[in-house]
Amino acid sequence: MPIGTIRELGCEGKTVLLRLDLNSPIDPTSRSILDDKRFREHLPTLRALPESKVVIVTHQSRPGKKDFTTLEAHAEKLEQLLGRPVQYVDSIFGRHAHEAVQAMKTGDILMLENVRFNTEENLTLKPEEAKKTHLVRKLSGMADLFVNDAFGTAHRSQPTVVGLPLIMRSAAGLLMEREVSTLSKAFSGAPRPVCMVLGGTKVDDSLAVAQHVLANGIADQVIAIGVVANVFLIAAGYHIGKPSTQLIAQLKYEPEIEKAREILTHYRDRLLMPETVAVRQDTRRVEYPIERIPEDAPVLDLGMDALATMVGALKQCGTVVFNGPAGVFEDADFATGTYEMLRAASQVEFSVVGGGHTAVVIEKLGLDKDFTHISTGGGACIEFLTGRKLPAVEALEQSKKIFG
Repeated sequence: MPIGTIRELGCEGKTVLLRLDLNSPIDPTSRSILDDKRFREHLPTLRALPESKVVIVTHQSRPGKKDFTTLEAHAEKLEQLLGRPVQYVDSIFGRHAHEAVQAMKTGDILMLENVRFNTEENLTLKPEEAKKTHLVRKLSGMADLFVNDAFGTAHRSQPTVVGLPLIMRSAAGLLMEREVSTLSKAFSGAPRPVCMVLGGTKVDDSLAVAQHVLANGIADQVIAIGVVANVFLIAAGYHIGKPSTQLIAQLKYEPEIEKAREILTHYRDRLLMPETVAVRQDTRRVEYPIERIPEDAPVLDLGMDALATMVGALKQCGTVVFNGPAGVFEDADFATGTYEMLRAASQVEFSVVGGGHTAVVIEKLGLDKDFTHISTGGGACIEFLTGRKLPAVEALEQSKKIFG
């Protein structure tokens, strides 16, 4: 079942509730926004609604975090990037917000207060429960249509994401639509061979992706890097040294070793692990084969031999889906694996990156124009790749079924 698009919605002259994901890194002292990438990604959707009254619903961080704050700076940043006034209202659905929406004229843009200031938005609810919340009922009464462009929160079953589409005629924004159609291509119609590069520290998610894409023939090969590779190395019987083993225990990923072992039992010929690694010894980068990793040194990057093998494998591919770094790329001595793997991945015909830290590195390297698609949602992207239907996408499909 396809999701509706804003082209089909007929937004002209209507008040549109637009869910964005503007959650960004913030300077704790000045409260200024340090990275406006997410803002820039939403600009095409906002520009596609010139004849509407646009009421933005978005969030910053979550309760208990240091960067959980109001959205005044967000409205200013968006206004600056868009080149159009963006009015900020320090209310979500109170009288002040209602009056501000009532006073809007066609072409106006208004940003409501951080929606996570409302406790209901922080709950994980089934769509049927979400649509009954006070938050959803109040917000839906303020507009004619709902557009969800917040792919970064598409994996969360929260009221504005899954409740609003059930009681309002809804569609995906341009960013949401692009994310879903591009990531879907990775499952069918992508140029072969297809390779998934799974790294970073999200081991449980990465193993779920590896299992799904290998079992269903979606990927011809999986390359494991970062902490994901370390778990596979332990599963294959290698000793990776005390610091790296302790990190896996600390991240509570010991139960994942058995899952990695099972994947190796069935798909060893299609899974590529590093044969050499780089560790820190006496403040220096030193490389070892995986059979001889020192007991007291942390594994922090791919070794050059492993890197050469993996880059060679990527050069044979038609499609690469890249999720997570190869090591501690923040340290220049251990950035080579991540940098060179990304450079190789950017050269293939169809290349997708799963957001998060990797997207930041790509911008730093100036490779952002070389990738087919850089996802705006790390968690949402990886959940999509496990083959699970994202709650937000499912809700939009439901909405199309209900309202046509």
